[in-house]
Amino acid sequence: MPSSTFHVAHTADFYDEAGKLKFKDIGTQVLAAQPHIQTSVLKEHRPHLDAEQVRQANGVVVLTPQVTARTFAGNPDLLAIGRFGVGYDSVDVEACTQAEVLIYITAGAVNRSVAEATIGWMIALTHHTLVKDRLVRQLQWNERSKYMGRDLREHTFGAVGLGGIARETIRLLAPFGMNPPIAFDPFVAPAAAKELGVELVELPELMQRADFVSIHCPLSAETRNLIGARELALMKPEAYLLNTARGGIVDEAALYETLKHRCIAGAAIDCFAAEPVVAPHPFAEFDNVLLAPHSIAWTDELFRDIGQAVCQGMVDLSLGRKPRGAVNPAVFDRPGFEEKWARVRVNS
Repeated sequence: MPSSTFHVAHTADFYDEAGKLKFKDIGTQVLAAQPHIQTSVLKEHRPHLDAEQVRQANGVVVLTPQVTARTFAGNPDLLAIGRFGVGYDSVDVEACTQAEVLIYITAGAVNRSVAEATIGWMIALTHHTLVKDRLVRQLQWNERSKYMGRDLREHTFGAVGLGGIARETIRLLAPFGMNPPIAFDPFVAPAAAKELGVELVELPELMQRADFVSIHCPLSAETRNLIGARELALMKPEAYLLNTARGGIVDEAALYETLKHRCIAGAAIDCFAAEPVVAPHPFAEFDNVLLAPHSIAWTDELFRDIGQAVCQGMVDLSLGRKPRGAVNPAVFDRPGFEEKWARVRVNS
C-alpha cells in the first residue's frame, strides 16, 4: 500500500552550527507546499553520508557529502538522492543502482549563473583586475601602463564540453563581437553544434585556436587529467584557461609549470583536485591567476533555482512521477525499485 507521507532530509551543510540556513533560499518552500511531505535536517555534517543518518528518509537532498555503498545499508525505504547541483562525481552511481536508489541532478538550473561567472572571469583576466586593484592599494599608480588589457571582441571562445552551461555562455557572449565559438564534445552531433553557431573541433585544435579555453565537461574516468602538459603546450601565449567544472579535469601540476614559465596569459580556477583547499595553493603564487573556493557562480538566484529544481524532483517522486535529471535512469526498470517506489509514494 502507498504511504501517507514522504520524508525528505537535507544534509547538514546547508545550515550553520546554530541551525540557521546559510543561504537565502534553497527551494524548501516547494516541499512546504505539499502536506504529504515531511522534512528534516541531518543532525551533523560528515564528509560521507552514512546509513544511520538517513535511516528514516525516503529522499535526501545532498550538498557536499559523498554518497557511497555505505550510505544505503539498512534503509529499505530510501528511494532517491537529489544532488544539489549538476556534478555527481561525489556519488557512487553504481552503488546507488545496486541499492535501487535513484540519483538525479538539477539539470539546467545552474546554466545562467555559471555562464555569467565565466564571462565575468574572462573580463577580469583580460583587464588584469586583480593586479590593478593591488596597484591602487599599494600606491603604485604609475605602474598601470605595464598592464594593458584586451577586449573580448575579435577573440575566440573554446568550450571543452558543449552542454547547457557552455551553450548559455556562448549565448551571453554573442553581443561582445567575438569570433565564432569552437567546442570539443564527442557526444554532440556536428549538425546540432552548427545550429548553435558553434564549430566542433578535436581537442588539440581547440587548444591551439582558442583565446579562452573554458572547461564545461563533467569529471569522469574519461575526462580526468584531460587537460595535461601536452594539451597546455598547444595553447597560445596570450590565451587563458578557465575551469568552472571540476577539479581533476586539468592536471594541476602541469598547469602550475605552464603558469610558472609564463607559457599562457593566465588562468581562472574555481575547482581543485583536492577540496577543500586547506593549505596555501601553488596557484596563489601567480598574479595572473584568479582563484575561488568552488563557489564563483554561487548567487542567491543560483541556489534558489537549484533548490526549487531538486525539491520539485522529490515532490514528483513522492507522487509517482519521474523527476528530471536522472543519472541512473535504468533503475526505473528494476523490479526492486518499482516495488519500493510503489510502497513509499503517497496516494495521488
